[in-house]
Amino acid sequence: MALLEIENLTVEFPTRRKLFTAVNSANLTVEPGQIHGLVGESGAGKSTIGAAVMGLLDPPGRIAGGLIRFRGEEISGLDKAAMAALRGKKISMIFQDPLTSLNPLFTVRQQLVETISEHLDVTDDEANQRARDLIDRVGIPDPEARLDQYPHQFSGGMRQRVVIALALCSEPDVIIADEPTTALDVSIQAQILELIKELARERQVGVILITHDMGVIADTTDKVTVMYMGEVVESGPTGQVLGQPSHPYTKSLIAAVPRPTVKLHRFPLIGYGGRVTEFAIEDLKRNWPSVEIDRSKPLVEAQGLTKRFVQRRAILPRNRKMFTAVDSATFQIREGEVFGLVGESGSGKSTIARMIAGLYPVDDGAVRFDDQEVAPLSGGVPDWYRKQIQMIFQDPYSSLNPRMRVDDIVAEPARHHRLYPEATIRERVAELLDRVGLGAAAGMKYPHEFSGGQRQRISIARALATQPRFLICDEPTSALDVSIQAQILNILKDLQEHLGLTMLFISHDLPVVRQMCDRVGVMKNGQLVEVAETEALFANPQHPYTQSLLSLMPRLDGLSEEGLAVA
Repeated sequence: MALLEIENLTVEFPTRRKLFTAVNSANLTVEPGQIHGLVGESGAGKSTIGAAVMGLLDPPGRIAGGLIRFRGEEISGLDKAAMAALRGKKISMIFQDPLTSLNPLFTVRQQLVETISEHLDVTDDEANQRARDLIDRVGIPDPEARLDQYPHQFSGGMRQRVVIALALCSEPDVIIADEPTTALDVSIQAQILELIKELARERQVGVILITHDMGVIADTTDKVTVMYMGEVVESGPTGQVLGQPSHPYTKSLIAAVPRPTVKLHRFPLIGYGGRVTEFAIEDLKRNWPSVEIDRSKPLVEAQGLTKRFVQRRAILPRNRKMFTAVDSATFQIREGEVFGLVGESGSGKSTIARMIAGLYPVDDGAVRFDDQEVAPLSGGVPDWYRKQIQMIFQDPYSSLNPRMRVDDIVAEPARHHRLYPEATIRERVAELLDRVGLGAAAGMKYPHEFSGGQRQRISIARALATQPRFLICDEPTSALDVSIQAQILNILKDLQEHLGLTMLFISHDLPVVRQMCDRVGVMKNGQLVEVAETEALFANPQHPYTQSLLSLMPRLDGLSEEGLAVA
């Protein structure tokens, strides 16, 4: 008997203007011990299916048709109390956003122990021991100490591991994993996916794995279902669907996946359905100041960068406990190049980016830009430097002010630096929105009216408003599906190639790093352990940690090669 059956499921969201069908007659089955992948671009309906199974559809969303069965019994019509008894104990969910899944007012221990005690008949001591074992099992070091910390004291990747531990607390029969490895580096991703495979293999847990990472799908799942605009367009064994796709959308989706072994000049874009929006780089280039690019000299220099954070406060300095997030990192970023930073979650990559951007004060060491020292300075980083450097953040949801219109968001940097008269600023904003493929009319809307990929385009338009020389891209595509990722990465390639922008590109996605970067630095425990040309690093890594990191990279051997454009 199947653990979970979804038959002709239709989910609707009534609005004032029209009825929106998020999922249309979808079918999906999960057998005991089976990992079933669910893929498709943003807005395809993947997460909506997961929410419908869990009874967590946001109002006014409703199941308009079809059935959901758990172990042969229909659960789609259960009342709130019956669904609450089932949810968590028998069917558990790993949510995509770890920040909204954890209560900031309670320690990790309190949240884990409460969940374990709610669903399992155990003593307090047993619940505490189970919590410790789970934290250790998902790869968080020093579990006894970390249990008594709060969610804000963890990095994004570590918070995601806590969320996964929470989902495993009740020993469920079915796990719905919604982008469980989005914020994780390859080493922790491999550990988490091995844990999921182990649960499926040993405890016959059924898993629905919702992800945009085709490498995860290829390495982990037994079956895969492909969705497009709320409908299932293809389904079958993973090897068959990925190796010999039959539907045009599946073919174009696979073609957009960054390959770890082949370097592409540009990423193929999803052409099915006519939803591609192009980036007008030539029009932008005409109004961009011409700068002579000397690729032999460094534009940005990090000299012995060190950053410490207080772990335990005390009046007496000797009683304080400090954590060194970055330890004496030294590297140069040449003018016009893309320099990559990779390493596991908590290795110090984003901390380095924030020190270079002036968002964190530098404890030791210095930052130089164009032969001038910009940090540490008593008055903070100089204003002229802030104009020359801009940052594209990881999360396109939280990096935009929800109360501001898009045209004001994009205009804010130019207004702050008083670059143009107000009339010119408005023209400039309209041009930027048009050039990143959103259109000038998008300026009248608010961030919530856009998808994740469109919001990241808004972030890029805002970053270009001051016509900077240096862009810091901190995981700019980790929250995006492969089709939107291809568009964003093509934009960044165009900016670097045609405008001569220098970039610091931070990512845990090694295939993306290989496609984007000229040189790469590898971080481990706050230290820069290796710096090399990208191709040399991937072909012949020198440091044992780099070798280990690359060995865990998904190989994607079974993916169709149709549609690839090799550099």
